[in-house]
Amino acid sequence: EKTMIEEQIKKANIQAMKDKDTVARAFYSVLMNKIMLEKINKREKGEELTDADISNIIQKMIKELADEKENYQKANHIEEVEKLTRQMEIAKTYLPKMMTKEEIKKEILSLSDKSIGVVMKHFKQNFNGKVDMRLVQEVLKELS
Repeated sequence: EKTMIEEQIKKANIQAMKDKDTVARAFYSVLMNKIMLEKINKREKGEELTDADISNIIQKMIKELADEKENYQKANHIEEVEKLTRQMEIAKTYLPKMMTKEEIKKEILSLSDKSIGVVMKHFKQNFNGKVDMRLVQEVLKELS
């Protein structure tokens, strides 16, 4: 059973193969491996892989690519920096639109209990993969 994002990723990978696009292919093969591993982990727990899971995988990958890119920038490897930048751009196309600071603020203000635990749990349950939890903490701090 494939999720929607997974379908898109598989199609894009085939297209990258046709286009002989090595940078995109490198990205997709790593991503598809990570998805496969996550699927196995989920299956062992009797769970299904969701688009939110894939979003989380992609978000982690973007962070890893960003770190790698920073190292190459320091070492002045322009070619690698360009490759990683492009891979990050590809990755971002698969992410859902993230909640803005304003949307987060409105959501927090709508909650009767604004304690950190309750707020974090609320966002994890309702906006998994669509919100940066650090931004939620930041907004919460500004409000208190």
